Amino acid sequence: MDIPLHSTTTDPDKVVSFPLSGPTQPSRSQLDNIKAQLDLVLLALEALVGIGSEAVLQAAADLNLQAVVGDRVALWRLRQSNPLRRGTGGRKKLDIEEARSLVMISCHLAQQHQATIREAVERLEDLAETQRQPHHVAQLGDYLDNFTNTYQDRMAEDALSTDALSDLALKLLIDLLFYSNSQGPRRLWMALLDRANHPTE
Repeated sequence: MDIPLHSTTTDPDKVVSFPLSGPTQPSRSQLDNIKAQLDLVLLALEALVGIGSEAVLQAAADLNLQAVVGDRVALWRLRQSNPLRRGTGGRKKLDIEEARSLVMISCHLAQQHQATIREAVERLEDLAETQRQPHHVAQLGDYLDNFTNTYQDRMAEDALSTDALSDLALKLLIDLLFYSNSQGPRRLWMALLDRANHPTE
């Protein structure tokens, strides 16, 4: 198992502005890719810490984003904008403010559960050193099972294989750790733009 881990140093008291102008302003084609990635970040949080729609709506309230994500229907429609999902009912185009709001909400939730995320990543690091599989640790095994089952339940029939889903879940887990600190919103936004520009990488 070769899981790429990164170390960074950040100032937890540094205020990070959220980039939505200039070179980081996404195009329509970028937004079409961003909506799928944002849904997967939330799915990873669901699988790891069991958050539901109420937690997402509470995060929106904490951040004064009720105008964008004010109720279950609005949240459902935003997440249904993911083109990977089954069905087309309620699907809509994601605009810049909605993308921004979902980024802020995702990072807020990751910050709330930072201790759990960090613990899971540390266990993953320990396993990588001993070349053991993640399913050997209950926390990671439960996370992978939850992620795989939820993905297969919600996404289209031609979805990823089980092994590919496990790799995706572990990558998202590591990403969540970086999104859980004070620079999380900027990190996630830049990652979304990069993946939108290079969707096959």
